[in-house]
Amino acid sequence: MPRSYNRQLVFLILGSILPGTALGLVLLWTGDFTLRLQWTITLGVMGVAASFGLALHGKITRPLQTLSNLLGGFREGDFSIRARGADPLDPLGLVHHEVNTLGDTLRGHRLGVLEATALLNRVMREIDVAVFAFDEFGRLQLLNRAGARLLAAPEEELLGRKATDLGLHEYLSGPSPRTFDGSFPGRWARWEVRRGAFRQAGQPHTLIVLSDLTRALREEERQAWRRLVRVLSHEINNSLAPIHSIAGTLAKLVDRETLPPDWRDDTLQGLRVVEERAEGLRRFMAGYARLARLPNPEMETVDVSRWVNHVAQLEQRLAVEVQPGPKVEIQGDAHQLEQLLINVVRNAVDAALETGGGVQLSWSSSKRDGGVQVKVIDEGNGLADRSNLFVPFFSTKAQGSGVGLLLIRQIAEAHGGTFTLENRRDRPGCVALLSLPRVPPP
Repeated sequence: MPRSYNRQLVFLILGSILPGTALGLVLLWTGDFTLRLQWTITLGVMGVAASFGLALHGKITRPLQTLSNLLGGFREGDFSIRARGADPLDPLGLVHHEVNTLGDTLRGHRLGVLEATALLNRVMREIDVAVFAFDEFGRLQLLNRAGARLLAAPEEELLGRKATDLGLHEYLSGPSPRTFDGSFPGRWARWEVRRGAFRQAGQPHTLIVLSDLTRALREEERQAWRRLVRVLSHEINNSLAPIHSIAGTLAKLVDRETLPPDWRDDTLQGLRVVEERAEGLRRFMAGYARLARLPNPEMETVDVSRWVNHVAQLEQRLAVEVQPGPKVEIQGDAHQLEQLLINVVRNAVDAALETGGGVQLSWSSSKRDGGVQVKVIDEGNGLADRSNLFVPFFSTKAQGSGVGLLLIRQIAEAHGGTFTLENRRDRPGCVALLSLPRVPPP
């Protein structure tokens, strides 16, 4: 409470009692006894009242001053000061107690914010992606250590510069996320750029994150080559080994001076084995070529009902039960989608023929995006091991190429969809689920 107010309050009390006191003293010595007695009592009461007023003033003023100091400290961000002797039984003491509790709460919140900010700054400095934050005028307001390395300049020299000067202006707009090949003063690489928006001090800012994909892509490429070489070596060796053995046997046979009576049968049988293994190797390479040369889908309107029923009618080994579904159209490559569903139905029929079961084909429309879900259920033996389903050239069938499921998934993903194959829960068999959006993403 201001000191001028305290002085005004004291002067008001003294101004109220001093005139009466002076008049009482005069009458006390000049008037009669009765009058002097009345004034004596009056002066006593006034003195007591003045003393009580001064005491009450001190009792109220000091707690209010303390409360004012506390609130002033909170306004300045100092949450360490506390009011002493806060008595919850006293009204002003209760106010001090609540303000002390508020100070503890604010201090805890401030410590939490400081710790979270320190952790965020630590993470920002240590992560291996470049982070930049620009204000609404395109000036750089924040960057981390990886961003400074990418631009090959100290942080203090980069802050405040415009995005156009730093070569980052083109990433403030356009699709996000996206990938591009680009060169910065720090290095050249294949990058993924992500963009977001946030507010700081009420002002809009744009956050740009640049991730170097080169190392991850090279590792994935290296692993893919290893798997491919391993599978190719296995398949080629499986074909060349019997060809080499039979060729050697036939060479020894025809090199004899006297041919055995059945040499012609042995030769023809050996040549048939060579032909079979060569045909198997040809099918294997044709399957790989088909997988590697899958073209981009040519989008057109596809009637799902016509597509599903047409594929079901193409299967002649087993009558496929088609459950009616809603009338829905999607955008896709009709030829690729037909090939996809043919492979799914063929696999289901292969499994069902082993057990004498059936195959059911159905579709439904997604309420969320208007897409379609096609489901193929078979009554076969189910999957013994799902870990190798989409491994290239791995097949559990004697004449399988090992590219069927991989081709199915590749076509589905090219249309922005997904393909899953799982065991049934109610009985033996599999459930193949194909999910496709109404309009594939660009």
